[in-house]
Amino acid sequence: MPTMWERDLDRDRAQFYDWLDRKLDHPEKLVVGKLVSPASSGFSNDTLLCDVSWDGGRQAESCVVRIQPQGFTVFPDYDLSLQYLCMQKLADSAVPVPLVLWTENNDQSVFGAPFYVMRHVKGRVPGDNPPYHSEGWLHELSPTERNRVWLGGFECMAGIHSLDWKNMGFDFLAGTDSSDVLQAQLDSYDDFFDWASRGREQPVVEVAREWLRKNAPAVDHPVVSWGDARIGNVIFDDDCRPAAVLDWEMACMGTAEQDVAWGIFLDRHHSEGISTPRLEGFCSYEESLEYYQRCADRELGDLHYWEVFAGFRFSVIMMRISQQLVRYELMDEAAGYAFELDNTCTNLLAGLLDLAPPGESRTGFSQES
Repeated sequence: MPTMWERDLDRDRAQFYDWLDRKLDHPEKLVVGKLVSPASSGFSNDTLLCDVSWDGGRQAESCVVRIQPQGFTVFPDYDLSLQYLCMQKLADSAVPVPLVLWTENNDQSVFGAPFYVMRHVKGRVPGDNPPYHSEGWLHELSPTERNRVWLGGFECMAGIHSLDWKNMGFDFLAGTDSSDVLQAQLDSYDDFFDWASRGREQPVVEVAREWLRKNAPAVDHPVVSWGDARIGNVIFDDDCRPAAVLDWEMACMGTAEQDVAWGIFLDRHHSEGISTPRLEGFCSYEESLEYYQRCADRELGDLHYWEVFAGFRFSVIMMRISQQLVRYELMDEAAGYAFELDNTCTNLLAGLLDLAPPGESRTGFSQES
């Protein structure tokens, strides 16, 4: 779904031209093509595409411009420089990421906010809207190709978790002390929850928050956590292999289990959550875990805790997405709050905690309301 703010793309193009002209020290014959806003931009992203060339066409780039969100934001804090740094550090690693070209953190006259520019990577991304299990290009593939896509996401996770993050300079991520990794995240999402809930009751999410505190495991081996680890954030090439890992806005120091559990929870959201069978070729979650462990050469701990953590995190995000829909008049206030309480995330989360589905605990209330 596109972002819910509109841009004057002709004005933005002229301002981007002036900025790039200065950035490249007034190159010969600079050409900035038409700016396009892709239909796949998400709720928390402001993204533009364009082609750039200079020196008479001898140098050229197909670019993606990622702009810090403005207006009604999903996340309480949005550190664009963190995303840029993650991809910059990964440029020479085995983890495929787009090449970051330029960044601007100070001059907000170009797009009205900080931004960075990365090289466009050709390929296809499994869709979230509609979810890839219900329709989209994955349906055109053979079961073998689909399996390659699905397991490709776990290959990306294994590569990220195998990084020598200390020597690669990932100290800028918060919580580098193993004893603080989970605590730091729980504290952060407590603040996120308090900000997003606005003092209103969130029964399922509140139970999850308390359960996570009471059952927190020790974390002995922190890794770089991709954060939003799922195949919907991977570009796949024509051979259905990962060509680029995207969206580092939720990156942090964490555990391998939290990324793996997030990827599984999001897949459940796109299948079980919407009463849609998983596509043929997507191997079972048990087989997926075994594949990850072989790729990463590490054993995973009990994932139940981390699936609850994934459901909690996603449910908090859904609270803000619901409020965003109200803000932009796609829902009224009552329907928006109803959706905060009863959606695919909270239903899956309730199941993980052996709670009654949200719709059953509230009179006259269902997901369709």
